[in-house]
Amino acid sequence: MAKQLAELLKGLTYETVQGSTDIEIRGIAYDSRKAEEDFLFVCIKGAVSDGHAYAADVAAKGAAAIIVEEDVQVPDTVTVIRVQNTRYALALISVEWFDHPADKLTTIGITGTKGKTTTSYMIQSILNAAGHRCGLIGTIESITGKRTIPSENTTPESYLIQEYFAEMVESGFDSVVMEVSSQALMLDRVAGIYFDFGIFTNIAPDHIGPNEHASFEDYMACKKKLLRQCRIGIVNRDDQHFDQIIEGNTCEKLETYGFDSKASLRASNAMMLSKRGRLGIRYDAHGIVNIPVEIDIPGKFSIYNSLAAIAVCHHFNVTPEEIMDALTHAKVKGRVEMVSVSDNFTVMIDYAHNAMALESLLSTLREYHPARLICLFGCGGNRDPERRFTMGEVSGKMADLTIITSDNPRNEEPQAIIDDIVTGIQKTDGKYVTIIDRREAIAWAIHHGEPGDIIVLAGKGHEDYQIIKGKKYPMDERVIIREILEKDAQTLKAGGEIRDWEYTIHQG
Repeated sequence: MAKQLAELLKGLTYETVQGSTDIEIRGIAYDSRKAEEDFLFVCIKGAVSDGHAYAADVAAKGAAAIIVEEDVQVPDTVTVIRVQNTRYALALISVEWFDHPADKLTTIGITGTKGKTTTSYMIQSILNAAGHRCGLIGTIESITGKRTIPSENTTPESYLIQEYFAEMVESGFDSVVMEVSSQALMLDRVAGIYFDFGIFTNIAPDHIGPNEHASFEDYMACKKKLLRQCRIGIVNRDDQHFDQIIEGNTCEKLETYGFDSKASLRASNAMMLSKRGRLGIRYDAHGIVNIPVEIDIPGKFSIYNSLAAIAVCHHFNVTPEEIMDALTHAKVKGRVEMVSVSDNFTVMIDYAHNAMALESLLSTLREYHPARLICLFGCGGNRDPERRFTMGEVSGKMADLTIITSDNPRNEEPQAIIDDIVTGIQKTDGKYVTIIDRREAIAWAIHHGEPGDIIVLAGKGHEDYQIIKGKKYPMDERVIIREILEKDAQTLKAGGEIRDWEYTIHQG
């Protein structure tokens, strides 16, 4: 594929510093390592490196043109185009390069502090069950029909978004649901996309700090951009910042959901469900859709996530029966994901990997009144030790027993990380045990499960690896559980006895 540079610059305000726009472009790169002959290179300023520093390198590789914000020194044979914002330019250029693929899809964007991932999978599940072909871009993966790509960011760079959209169109998809992070909105990754639907799940202080957002106000301002970039806005009416969220929106239509009587789609008669080692929730939906809903995902937040999904899918003329059936089977890898182990107690996997997420998870599970709430987790190496102290303290206060183990130790010693977590848990009177090997810790948790227990394996979620001394090793908790159960079955069949190492249970 090749296009004229002038065609790619449509819609942009720019200055031609040198050269001509009447040249043919064979490809686009924003990573200098991927630049080739006759490519257009876009100089992006990142947190770690600045693409302007590599302008001479890509010129030497034969790049035909370079998009810049500031002066660069390259041969006269290379066209140089100056713009005010190269990230914004990359987004619009990518839209042109892939021939506006979003116009050929019904696009659903989801932003908010929590719930983006689960809501996106619920929407995809409902639409696919109703006969649509819905792609997905999010925290866990991107699904284009041609391939499934593990995610590095919640929302990829703008070029990748357009590439994924184009693959979806080529694969015959008619719609796409994608998570839109505050960083993506701040860094113009979704510039050039006018979403058919924009969902705002909720907002709370998060992602505030160096290389993220300077303040909650800045975080809010970035999130709100989605409601100025969509046709129909769908917003959580119960959020305490609701009035601030919808202020300045430019939606053609604004719908709401929640328990509030003013919401377009309302929930009532909510009831927690606990049956045969599984947890869930049921409620009645009223308003734009009137159906009973039952979900095998615990917690009040599941009501909000499913309401958002129902509100969107209502516009696709999905039948009530299709919505109810799809939500019954909805499941998200690594998000309060229940794994079948025993009818007597519940085992689940969740991505909670900071104190706020862990506190939210454990408080949700407490509402199911378990015999014991057991929390297994570790913390990543080469990260702020403060996270370890606070996670230890949260688990010590909220769980009946904490099993402290490894996560991704990276280049740190696992025992040193565990010691930091213990420092936090010792601020409480919580019981805990330390088991350095995560596989061994999971086996111990399962073998010591008692009737009515809820056992949560926190921190890894959808991840299927462990990073030790700079190397990735396969480690999927679902696989580990299956192997433990298979080994136990073989041992019992052979007349043996299931044994674990003995560990001391401490109290903070």
